[in-house]
Amino acid sequence: MAETVDVVVVGLGVGGEEVAGRLAEAGLSVVGVEGRLVGGECPYWGCVPSKMMIRAGNALAEARRVPQLAGAADVRADWAPVARRIRDEATDSWDDKVAVDRLVGKGVTFVRGWATITGAGEVTVGDRVFRASRGIVLGTGTEPAVPPIDGLAGTPLWTNREAIEVETLPASLIVLGGGAIGVELAQVFARFGVTVTVVEALDRLVALEEPESSDLAHDALTRDGVTVHVGVKAAEVRHDGGGFTVNLSDGRTVSAEKLLVATGRRVDLSKLGVDRVGLDPAARSVTVDERMRAADKVWAVGDVTGHGAFTHMAMYQAGIAVRDILGQDGPPADYRATPRVTFTDPEIGAVGLTEAQARAAGTRVRVGTGQVPSSSRGWIHKVGNEGFIKLVEDADRGVLVGATSAGPVGGEVLSALAVAVHAQVPVETLRHMIYAYPTFHRGIEDALRDLH
Repeated sequence: MAETVDVVVVGLGVGGEEVAGRLAEAGLSVVGVEGRLVGGECPYWGCVPSKMMIRAGNALAEARRVPQLAGAADVRADWAPVARRIRDEATDSWDDKVAVDRLVGKGVTFVRGWATITGAGEVTVGDRVFRASRGIVLGTGTEPAVPPIDGLAGTPLWTNREAIEVETLPASLIVLGGGAIGVELAQVFARFGVTVTVVEALDRLVALEEPESSDLAHDALTRDGVTVHVGVKAAEVRHDGGGFTVNLSDGRTVSAEKLLVATGRRVDLSKLGVDRVGLDPAARSVTVDERMRAADKVWAVGDVTGHGAFTHMAMYQAGIAVRDILGQDGPPADYRATPRVTFTDPEIGAVGLTEAQARAAGTRVRVGTGQVPSSSRGWIHKVGNEGFIKLVEDADRGVLVGATSAGPVGGEVLSALAVAVHAQVPVETLRHMIYAYPTFHRGIEDALRDLH
C-alpha cells in the first residue's frame, strides 16, 4: 500500500540533503532516498577530502620554499597522515551515520535504496511506494565519465573515488584529463613523490578558463615535476597486471603503475523512470526553469541540472527549490556570476564570462590584467607568488561581466570580483574604492588601471 507524504527527495547529495532538511524543518512530511552516502560526492570523494590532500601537498611545497626565505628545511613526505585524516576526520571511513542522524533529526524519513519514478508523484524504492502530494525533487548528481578508449574497459582504473581512498601511493600515475580534478590531483600526488603524467586531449589544461590560467597551471605542474601532454588523445590502453601503458594519438607511449580517469562527469537518468513525468531518460541533464522546476510537481537541483558540478551551485539551487515548494518569495536563478576555483597552487579562481565567451556573446570588451608578482604583496611573498588578476568589462555598460583571480589565495581574492560581477558594480565605482595595503586583493587596482 502506498505511503502518502508531501515531498520525496531522490538523491541526497548536498543539494538534495539541503532541500529535504529544510522542507522537513518547515513542517512538511519528507522522504529522502539515497542509495550511496548521504551528503553525496563532496564530503566523501570530492571537495572535502581532496582539499585535505591539497592542504597537505601545499604544506610540503611551502616547507620546500624555506631555503629561499628563511633558512633551511628537511622535508620528508609521508602519505599516511593524509590518508588517516581523510578516514578519521572527513569520511568516518565512508560511513554516513552522522549525516543520516542529522537528516532524521530534522524530521526527514530516510530510506536507503535506489528510487524509481513509477507515476506522476509516485516513487518506488524496493517494496515501498510513496505518493508525494506536493511533488518530487531530483538531486541524483553525476558519476565519473569513462571514455570509450580501446582497452580501457575492465581495467583496474582509478576515478576520483579510488584516488581519494588510496592508502599507499603508487610509484607512478597517468592522469587522463587536464580539467580541475585532473590538475589538482596530479599536483598533489607529484608533491608526495609520485611520478605523474597528465594527458589532455584539448590544446591546454583547464581549458574552460582563460588561456592565461592554462599557462599558469601548466607551469605550476611542470615545476612540481609533472609531465604534461596537451593536444593529444589516449588512443589505446593496455594493462598487464603490473601497470598501464597508454598509446597516444601522436605515436608516443606513456606507462605508469596506476591510471586515473578524470575526463569529466556524466548524468545517468536511464534507471530513474523520468519518462513517467515527461522527461527524457537519455538526456545529458535535467532542464530546469528559473525556479528549479523540471516538470509539473518535479524539481531538480545540483549536478543533474547541468549548471556546473559545484557544491555551491547545488546549495544555491536548493534554496530556490525550497522557496518555490513552500510558496515563498525570492529571486529566481541567476547564473551570471557563477564562481569556480581550481585549487592548484597557485589557486585559479574565476567568475562569470571569460574574455572569449564575452566576445562570442557580442559584447564590446575591455580587458585589464595585473600581475601578482609585481604587486606589493606579491613582491613581499616572493617564492610561490605566481599569478594574475584579469578583468573582463562590458565597455558599453561599464561593468564587469567576468574576472579571474589566480595566485596564492586566488579563490579568496575572487570574492570581491564575484560581488562586482553579481551586483553589476560600475567599474568607475571600483576605481574609487579603498583597497587595503599590502594585500593580494589590492592587485585588482592594477587590473583596473590596465583596462583597455
